[in-house]
Amino acid sequence: MKNILVTGGHGQLGQSLKKAATAYPQFNLIFLDATELDVTDADALSAYFSANQPDACINCAAYTAVDKAESEEEKAFLLNFQAVLLLAEICAEHRTQLIHISTDYVFSGKQNVPYREDDETDPQSIYGSSKLRGEAAALGYNPDTIVVRTSWLYSEYAVNFLKRMQELMREKQELSVVFDQTGTPTYAGDLATALLDILQYKAGNPDAATGGVYHYSNEGVTSWYDFAVTIKELTAATTTILPVTSDKYQTAAARPAYSVLNKEKIKETFGIHVPYWRDSLNKCLRRM
Repeated sequence: MKNILVTGGHGQLGQSLKKAATAYPQFNLIFLDATELDVTDADALSAYFSANQPDACINCAAYTAVDKAESEEEKAFLLNFQAVLLLAEICAEHRTQLIHISTDYVFSGKQNVPYREDDETDPQSIYGSSKLRGEAAALGYNPDTIVVRTSWLYSEYAVNFLKRMQELMREKQELSVVFDQTGTPTYAGDLATALLDILQYKAGNPDAATGGVYHYSNEGVTSWYDFAVTIKELTAATTTILPVTSDKYQTAAARPAYSVLNKEKIKETFGIHVPYWRDSLNKCLRRM
């Protein structure tokens, strides 16, 4: 049985991996959060890896407070860059396959066709910059690292757009949601399955050169406004949802206006199936 360490294991992706792992009995996933393994502590990482020798590590640990990062740059870079560098180093030393989760926020959002992995990056926020530095650190130190960029992640766990919208629709008669930011909602349960499929592929093809950056989101394109309207329809909520432009909803950090991800590479390399976003939203709501 392959032992898989999941850092940041109690977040929404970690919890989604725990649920998805029941379909992959060949893997033994170990879920640790910051209180159990501090990924910013080189000595703690060294001690854990020496004692446990994990075959792979899925790094879900991240600083994800996008707006707060604008005033907490040091904290964002500590977790999104320096910790990733430490993980890449220790994984290379122990021949542990590292899968690192990144974000669509590494792009400017000024493009109008889906972003490919080799398109120019130009983050517009501290969060995006710290995640991009983390990617470079992981691949620079350990070229076998698999970096998976994703977007608009939601699930039945933790805090996310879906759960926040459901809460607001219960409390308010009217909501305003931006309509000029375009991307693809990604169900964390689907991403979790894709990550485990990648590990399954690697287990069967240990010598395959698969290091690099990959994109994964659900299929399709929508706006935050249309995402909210779909949530309303599928949950039979009665709240009125109004479309507004981003300048009417000021945030500390800039968001990409367009962040649709091209997923050809991950599908062709690992044989990943990618569901349509509305189908996955339906699936998530049923599970809730």
